Amino acid sequence: MDQQLSGIDASFLYLETPETPMHVAGLTYFQLPEGFEGSFYRHFRRFFESRLHTIPIFSKRLAPSLYDLDHPGWVEADDIDLDYHLRETTLPAPGTEAQLEEVIGRLHANTLDRSRPLWQFYVISGLADGQGVLYSKVHHAAIDGGAGMAINKALYDVTPTPREVAPPPPRAAAARPAPSSPTAVDPLKGITDIMGNMMRQQVRLWQAAPDIVNAMTSAFLAKPGETPKALGTLQSLVSQLPTLNAPKTPFNATITRERSYAARTISLSDAKAVGKASGAKLNDVVMAVCAGALRRYLQEKGQLPDKPLIAGVPISLREPGDTRQNNQVSGMLCQIATDIADPAERLRAIAKSSSESKQIAGTFRDAVPQDFAFVGAPILLQLVMLVYGRSGLADRLPMPMNVTISNVPGPPMPLYCAGAKVTALHPVSIPAHGAALNITVQSYMDALNFGLTADRRAVPDVALLGDYLVTEAEELKAAVAIS
Repeated sequence: MDQQLSGIDASFLYLETPETPMHVAGLTYFQLPEGFEGSFYRHFRRFFESRLHTIPIFSKRLAPSLYDLDHPGWVEADDIDLDYHLRETTLPAPGTEAQLEEVIGRLHANTLDRSRPLWQFYVISGLADGQGVLYSKVHHAAIDGGAGMAINKALYDVTPTPREVAPPPPRAAAARPAPSSPTAVDPLKGITDIMGNMMRQQVRLWQAAPDIVNAMTSAFLAKPGETPKALGTLQSLVSQLPTLNAPKTPFNATITRERSYAARTISLSDAKAVGKASGAKLNDVVMAVCAGALRRYLQEKGQLPDKPLIAGVPISLREPGDTRQNNQVSGMLCQIATDIADPAERLRAIAKSSSESKQIAGTFRDAVPQDFAFVGAPILLQLVMLVYGRSGLADRLPMPMNVTISNVPGPPMPLYCAGAKVTALHPVSIPAHGAALNITVQSYMDALNFGLTADRRAVPDVALLGDYLVTEAEELKAAVAIS
């Protein structure tokens, strides 16, 4: 195989079941070029074919290891069927945003075909305002938010006239047999490779152990007269332990195969002004807006807990300039103060909780391995996920979090796709058993574009929650006296 998946990348394959697809997507709105006539799908397809080779992962498919004893790998696909990967659909009249969101919910519920490269695009027309839409879906095993930005660089231009892209190099006349085919696998060599990989993993762990010990020692010990770095962290962690058992909400449920979706937008400059006036980070403001919407939503249903909800917040470990198309992520848990009615006070509480959570995550981040391997991982981990989902344990077990809230920085300048001006970029993400609601936001020019992706049974009226995000953004702006 060309490249074996890391344990983190492969885990998104093992976590996937029919009820929990593990792909992420983007929803791109665009204005058609002035005077454009004909099929934008055909126009976009010609444009996209000329750039497909600049996204290497889009021409690779999965190849399992021998008997699924180790992580799979990527190999070159023999051919790419663009009729499967690139499709079109048209909204029925009158072409409302609600109809579009319904279509996105259905498309996002469908798993990707693992025998092909793990991506699929839909060009959607028929919106009443004349805008076009591109729904782009890629499996999380191949990409995270940071690598997604690298793909955006291949798809988008900064001027209406698409830049020239060098053609792909000539391809070999015949592709070598895939490692997964019977004629391509030497069983002895396969077993040897697998055991060798396991040994390398163990050696890396042993080699990393001194660095981890040193990092932990330097955190707990300090020079005379200095405070140990981890002392405050541990005090924060101990103080949070009694509350880091998330209260029960409708979001803490076993999810189904169906999805609901809503896309909403608020002002980025307003959010930055709120943060500046209150001494909070932009991410704190995002969480405060989400917390206000969740509080209002649950309160109207008579289901608002007395304890604050807890958000799972992904943290990127990607270094600046790193465009490798793999996953480099960690995470933290943050109380989002849904028990506080006043928006400004709620923001202050979230900023404090977020700061403490970041300190905890930062202190121990180097001690968390970013890879793993053990014999039979593909089979054993998938079996665990199937049992967990089918047993309904998420309905009964205590959960560490209620909702996922993620903030992905996007481009500050206008973009163009196949000559069409991009007007908005909305994420479409992953709900999970026990966390049936995912709120992801991406910045674009002067906008914060929210994507609310949920299990349809747990959150059938996700559009209402989306409306509350817009309302709460205005409430927070007024509460901190931003004109």
